[in-house]
Amino acid sequence: MLEASQSQHDRVRPSKLALEDQLLMTLSYWLEYRTLFHTAMSYGFHESSASRIITKIENILIKSDKFHLSKKLHHGKGIDWEVVGVDATDMTIERPKKQKKF
Repeated sequence: MLEASQSQHDRVRPSKLALEDQLLMTLSYWLEYRTLFHTAMSYGFHESSASRIITKIENILIKSDKFHLSKKLHHGKGIDWEVVGVDATDMTIERPKKQKKF
């Protein structure tokens, strides 16, 4: 990750936040499901800056071979695949209609 960050370091202005803190910001954003605004305020940044940092770290991690997931499902002893279906359709709620006053 340091190598990928250093290759980008030559092209852009260096961040005020250390690489370790950028990774921590990204992980806390993923873990806590907080908004970018609240994550940025925790680190003293603007929302757009936090978005750029998180996107940069995500791209570095995606390009890394350490987080590569295989496209084939592995079958073997000790692996119990279970599928759960979730119905997440949007349903309208029936509300009483307002009566007209005469």
